[in-house]
Amino acid sequence: MALPNIFSAPVTEELINRINRLQPDTHPQWGKMSADQMLAHCNVSYEMAFENKHAKPNPLMRFILKALVKNKVVGESPYKHNSPTAPAFIMKGSKDFEAEKQRLIGYLRKTQELGANWFNGKESLSFGKLSSGEWSNMFYKHLNHHLTQFGV
Repeated sequence: MALPNIFSAPVTEELINRINRLQPDTHPQWGKMSADQMLAHCNVSYEMAFENKHAKPNPLMRFILKALVKNKVVGESPYKHNSPTAPAFIMKGSKDFEAEKQRLIGYLRKTQELGANWFNGKESLSFGKLSSGEWSNMFYKHLNHHLTQFGV
């Protein structure tokens, strides 16, 4: 079964509606992150696509990520609860809930507006060039996993 298309306006709006149901004191159904940390954590995927603030892994690490992690990240199978995460995604301390929420909504809108063609063949820091379908799966699956984690 195909995952929803992140480039579709109705899918983007559904995700934004779910994000808007979060509250700063919403507790996770599993895991240790707070709601503000989860939003900041989800923003990292978009920072890696749009910003120049995360280092590209060295060639050996990229080879390992492509060989062992890529299909789990861009495939359609859901993430397991409490799966390990890359260091760049680990959030420590509290974050500004509203600022992280607005950043995430902005990234979602930007992704949808740029569309599938913009992402098709775009290079991922960790996995090399991805198809627009792989980008869509990666963005949607990760965000859906964490919104489900927080019951929205």
